[in-house]
Amino acid sequence: MVTERWSVVTRGCAVVATHLIRLLGTVRSVDCTIDDIAVHYVERGAGPALVALHGAGVDHREIEAAAEDFLPEQFPAGECAPDQGLRLIFPDLPGMGRTRATDRLAGNDDVVSLLGTLIERLVDGPALVLGHSYGGYLARGLAARRPDLVLGLALVCPIGEHTGAVPQQIAVRVDPDAYDDLEPEQRPGFDDYFVVRTARTARRYRDHVVPGTALVDESALGRIVGNWAIDLGTQTFDKPTLIVAGRRDSTAGYRSAIDLHEQYPRATLAVLDNAGHALPHEQPELLRSLVADWVRRTLRR
Repeated sequence: MVTERWSVVTRGCAVVATHLIRLLGTVRSVDCTIDDIAVHYVERGAGPALVALHGAGVDHREIEAAAEDFLPEQFPAGECAPDQGLRLIFPDLPGMGRTRATDRLAGNDDVVSLLGTLIERLVDGPALVLGHSYGGYLARGLAARRPDLVLGLALVCPIGEHTGAVPQQIAVRVDPDAYDDLEPEQRPGFDDYFVVRTARTARRYRDHVVPGTALVDESALGRIVGNWAIDLGTQTFDKPTLIVAGRRDSTAGYRSAIDLHEQYPRATLAVLDNAGHALPHEQPELLRSLVADWVRRTLRR
């Protein structure tokens, strides 16, 4: 069962109009009930489906806001289809945002199964799947266990089975006005996440990262990630893939992304200097070019 609430996005406890009305205009805030779990998601646009998975401890609003910067609005004639747009789907992962995690979700494998069913319900055929951080690990699980549902795979600062050596969290840019729009209690979290610290990235953190942190079910999320390992099988995913890492990423590092590159024979690999784990917000122009190339490669079948 799918219930729809049109043209609203929740920020904290307030319902606000957003600037995210583009492509065909309407933003839909929707629940898709799968067994006893109401998976909340936001979607907009029309065309081939792209499902974007956010990281841990936030909700869909972070990756949705980042996508405004790094996803092309449309593709010119001759690249895919004439004036082709994308149908963008941003779910709240279980235990975060407005998706509650029932006891039957005992680990990450269960979340992968749930996401597979979600794509089956929402998309007529396979979808492009993009994941940031923890969402990248789940995306890999989907590609491994349900390759029939994944048209192409994009991994941005992906966290994997294990985290190896990572660089220290050191800022590469700090503007004088970087903290002007942050409350004092928000500044440590901003510093822990961003290595590019400007007024723009601070507002992105305040408006699209912080609100989701208040909606995390710590107990449910702890139960899920407590059974961390996803069954990735042994089969090769041989569809267009993009792997992007930040050289300054102190959470996932970048060496594991380089290692992942060998596992995906059709992967483009990029390690971006002057970017950390918040790469989608810190280097949106570079990421936009890489994602556009990945989408074109995927849809040019």
